[in-house]
Amino acid sequence: MRITRIGGPTALVEWEGWRILTDPTFDPPGRRYDFGFGTNSVKTVGPAVDLADLGDIDLVLLSHHHHADNLDDAGRAALASARTVLTTTAGAASLTRTKPDALADVRGLRAGDSTVVTADGKPPLTVTGTPCRHGAPLTRPIVGPVVGFALSLADSARPGLWMTGDTVLYGALLRAMTGLRPDVALVHMGAVKFPLTGPLAYTMDAADAVELIEAVDPGTVVPVHVEGWSHFSQQEEAAAVVLAASTVRDRVRWATLGEPLEVG
Repeated sequence: MRITRIGGPTALVEWEGWRILTDPTFDPPGRRYDFGFGTNSVKTVGPAVDLADLGDIDLVLLSHHHHADNLDDAGRAALASARTVLTTTAGAASLTRTKPDALADVRGLRAGDSTVVTADGKPPLTVTGTPCRHGAPLTRPIVGPVVGFALSLADSARPGLWMTGDTVLYGALLRAMTGLRPDVALVHMGAVKFPLTGPLAYTMDAADAVELIEAVDPGTVVPVHVEGWSHFSQQEEAAAVVLAASTVRDRVRWATLGEPLEVG
């Protein structure tokens, strides 16, 4: 498996002939985005790979469609060029309603739902939605639904790839994912916070990620969603210090922005 980290949550995964793009964000830096209810954030780092240079995409894994740090304006162009887009059920309904002609195959998943994705000349992928909670208890009406993805080949006893999606660490996630043992995990961190909501976090910090990694037991961990936005309260340098001192340090591989990393 080859992973090219593009910026924020966005990565290109090349695996068994598949070209998979996660949470497309390709806008240039400098713009301030509204996240609702008086919250906002500035994109501080642009994409390490231009969308025009990305090439063909077979599959987009979109953890949620309603926050610009996971799907920005330029990133939406990537959806139209992909064969298949997987996202939340709410996201699938919204994308289909607003761009019915551009998206040939968009599917919504809830945690526990599975779908099989096929493409000529590539092995079929079974993709299962995994739990996410994008904030404190009872915040879902504000922050909206999010989903993670576990991808498996038909002849594999365990997932080849797990993308956590934007989530905090919570009991249902730990219970569902303990012992999953994917070959590779893309772990979203950043400890998202806003001044308006004080100490409330909307994604994991590195210490939370360590606890989740210990439970899930992946072979390799590639951190994402840990730089490039002003509302990430724990940026890459600080997260790297925590992970380097942790019990999972030997599993963590930092992908340099824009440079392909061979993993798994």
